[in-house]
Amino acid sequence: MATERDPSKFHKFNVVDTCAIWNIISSQLLRTTAYSVGCSFCCTDFVYYECLYKPRTEVKPEDIALQNLLRQEIQNGKFKNYHLDIEDLQEIEVLQKRKNLGKGELASIAFAKKTYQACLTDDKNARNLAEEVLTHPRVQTTAHLLGWLFFERFLIDGDLSLIIEQHKQYNRKLEEYFIVMYHRALDFRSKQYFEIEKDEDS
Repeated sequence: MATERDPSKFHKFNVVDTCAIWNIISSQLLRTTAYSVGCSFCCTDFVYYECLYKPRTEVKPEDIALQNLLRQEIQNGKFKNYHLDIEDLQEIEVLQKRKNLGKGELASIAFAKKTYQACLTDDKNARNLAEEVLTHPRVQTTAHLLGWLFFERFLIDGDLSLIIEQHKQYNRKLEEYFIVMYHRALDFRSKQYFEIEKDEDS
């Protein structure tokens, strides 16, 4: 996952794919903080199906727990799913010829393009395609979200360990990227502070 993203900037309106949904909701502190500052997340019906109804070869307890969490979030209006029209489906077919991705990722890119929202995905190939296809530079990740929340001081330093602990309880794998983006956010914030100091002194 790319970690060079700018944590001082984050687009609040996001179309998310399956993997990103699990990563966002795996930490109660991360998701509730994001909600509290106006971040919104939606998905396509393809992703909704992948998350809750697509048959799995192996069903793990943490998967069931995440599905139950997602159902609760949907019921509370925090994650909304949207139908795609014929033009969207045609767009997915075009994208599929360019990159061999699942329909969930492709549908997320197509819907983000249509609605001019950010595409939030933790899949490297999906991000690469989204950056080629979208007419706006809004391709984001869960780690990027975390970094921005720390940069803006919506999260405090002590929150990082709790977020990682909650995330790992569901066997999610972003600890390394969370730590990198946390330190990147602090670096950006310190540079911003010194720029302000320099301007005041000049």
